[in-house]
Amino acid sequence: MTTTADTTTTGTTAATGTTATASPGERFARAFAEDPEKAEVRFDHTITDSFQPGKDRPRLTARNLFKKQRVTSETVRSWFETRPATPSASGGLRESAYRFEAATYGVRPITAWVQIPDALGEQPDALAQFIDHRLMVRLGTAENRALTLDVVDHPDVATLPYTGSYAAGVLAAFNEIEQQGGTGHALMINPQDYYGELVGAGSLLADLAREQVMVCRHRHVAPGSALVGDFAMAARLLDAGRSVIKVAEAPPGLFERPGTAVCAEVHESVAVQQPTHFFHAVRA
Repeated sequence: MTTTADTTTTGTTAATGTTATASPGERFARAFAEDPEKAEVRFDHTITDSFQPGKDRPRLTARNLFKKQRVTSETVRSWFETRPATPSASGGLRESAYRFEAATYGVRPITAWVQIPDALGEQPDALAQFIDHRLMVRLGTAENRALTLDVVDHPDVATLPYTGSYAAGVLAAFNEIEQQGGTGHALMINPQDYYGELVGAGSLLADLAREQVMVCRHRHVAPGSALVGDFAMAARLLDAGRSVIKVAEAPPGLFERPGTAVCAEVHESVAVQQPTHFFHAVRA
């Protein structure tokens, strides 16, 4: 069974007539109760945008750092700015030598999976909680990874090696962004560095907070490194505004034993328009 979760101003779910305050897990549990083998719920919004697991324990996700652009097709024509192959010797502003090109950006599916414990199939409330607390969290993790790698792996995002302290490496990246007219307003770091290099280790965390710099910590930036950038101005989160939670066949080898697998999927990506305004600080 396939249902569609509508987010119109009436606040109703089109297939069931239930209020839009129902969580993704609750909507899926209803569909599963009606058809355990083909349960599927489609949403006309990106469910990671409405799902806020950190509201009771504040923590930024990767999508929080970017301005969002709603897209209605799989590809978007736009532009990007990059450095010339040979640095300019004109003695003018660094960015005056940068060049602009047309670009095509695409959105792609980001997915996460769980396997439903057999006993939950007959317990709608427990199944709803399981989807909300495990599948949605895993989808958020997959999204963090995908959006981060869109920037870190971009061929024109410069690596900035450092040899001194971690703090010096991070601040050098902020300086590089401002030397070309940008503002490094956020950084992504590994929790190991957040708790080992920032919390309780000098004034850097307080200094960043004073400058209203956003700090996003997650595992998809390697320990000892930091992705520093003008996230809000130099890139866009391309959001297709559609999602699905469904029973599906899991990829081979994903689970150790047979069982009912459920997939959650969103469609998005990051368009890095100014890779010049990001620096990946890494230990030399």
